[in-house]
Amino acid sequence: MSKITEYLQATGTFFLATVDGDQPRLRPLGAYAEVDGLTYFGVGDYKDVYKQLVANPKCELVACKADGHWMRLTGVAKFDDDPKYAEAIFQFMPNLRDLYSPESGHIMKTFYIDPVAAVDIPVMGPGESLV
Repeated sequence: MSKITEYLQATGTFFLATVDGDQPRLRPLGAYAEVDGLTYFGVGDYKDVYKQLVANPKCELVACKADGHWMRLTGVAKFDDDPKYAEAIFQFMPNLRDLYSPESGHIMKTFYIDPVAAVDIPVMGPGESLV
């Protein structure tokens, strides 16, 4: 398992920052799964976050642990429509299966973040690279 996935497991909810024109946007997320050695994330095709990542795939993700450490993952969103990635996320979060179904008309779009940097940052002191 990757250090990024391990970090997300320890934190639960994490925050993804995107750009909307010249305005940063930040939102909590929790849908992810590790497949083929990469951590994939899921967002709805009808949501602004998806549209923002398509328009400008540069993004950052932040996850905070209870001990005060936090991870900053900086990179570029790379979408992949292979259904095995959405299925892996549904296995982890089965409650999303009804939200993203032919009946709902919504599709889960899956992506990984091609990291420029992933750093574990303590409350005090220098960070440690996770990639």
